[in-house]
Amino acid sequence: MPAHDASQDPFLDPVDDEPFDAERVEAGAWSPGPYGPADTLGTYREVTPAKRAAALALLDAGAPIRTFTLADTLFDGYPAFGDRGLRQRLVVSGFVPAKPFAGVQQRERPWGRNRMSSLEERVETTWNLGSKINGLLHCGVGSTFYGGRKGDALVSDRGVTDLDTTTWGPPLLTRGLLLDVLGLKQSQGAARELETTRDGGTVLRGGYRLTVEDLEQAVARQRLPAFEPGDALLIRTGWVRLVRSDPDRYRSACPGPYLREARWLARTRPALVGVDAWMFATSDPAVAGRSISPTLQLMLVRYGIRVGEGLLLEELAQAGVDRFVLCHDPLRVVGATASNAPATAIANVA
Repeated sequence: MPAHDASQDPFLDPVDDEPFDAERVEAGAWSPGPYGPADTLGTYREVTPAKRAAALALLDAGAPIRTFTLADTLFDGYPAFGDRGLRQRLVVSGFVPAKPFAGVQQRERPWGRNRMSSLEERVETTWNLGSKINGLLHCGVGSTFYGGRKGDALVSDRGVTDLDTTTWGPPLLTRGLLLDVLGLKQSQGAARELETTRDGGTVLRGGYRLTVEDLEQAVARQRLPAFEPGDALLIRTGWVRLVRSDPDRYRSACPGPYLREARWLARTRPALVGVDAWMFATSDPAVAGRSISPTLQLMLVRYGIRVGEGLLLEELAQAGVDRFVLCHDPLRVVGATASNAPATAIANVA
């Protein structure tokens, strides 16, 4: 089948599963990108002052307001893909802790006449861990990245030289919508598409492909408003529940979208798309074949849409909240390609 015509508006790509031609992309088929060669914001550009005002207008200041963290709690040994991980040790200064103690003893005696002691942590980690938002350089197609940027010009020993988290613009404040596909399948009694966790919860089946029809049905069931440019569209599968109850299962598979769904979501130029699994893609090899998460390549490289993964969406769903104000300020680190600084949802609750 022929590759998509790169001369068209990328957000009008046909909504299908047609694989993109990686060689053509590397040769410049997706360059310079939807917002021009010098763009650093991607679809964050759609979050205008008017968009922020409209998002805040969702809130009724005279009614109860609740805040929700969309970030899971990290811990030493948090299950992660590949060699990502978190190692944390406590540093003790000013006294000798009881044994056994495997942390760092910095100083046994207190400091000064006032006998000051202290506790602090030493952490080795990656920003691309747990609940995170991936920047536009998180993945590429070969040596080609967002806007036609080339890998050789982007890399340095200490991080990327362009599009790091310091360039993401002001903190994100926009309208968020929760597409509760897990809730949809539970309401339909779709037992074959669900599985029970060790702690008695319910999640979408590992590897389940989130279809366009699933997303459309979730929108209809929840009576969500029409998507608008600059929205944050977050999809609930329940998969993050496995982080603690079955971490090996969490890493081994995940439900998610594929190319058709990515193109469908991109149509309205969302600022952010996200899911509560570790990958924004189905892990089913019968769907993806030998391709590795081409959905991320579409979102980041083709469309300039940032992608959230591992988001904590359970509290929103349990509170019956599916439209909210979303706020996020990335951890601003020179050279960083992603941020696991928590995003926050703000909404009225009954």
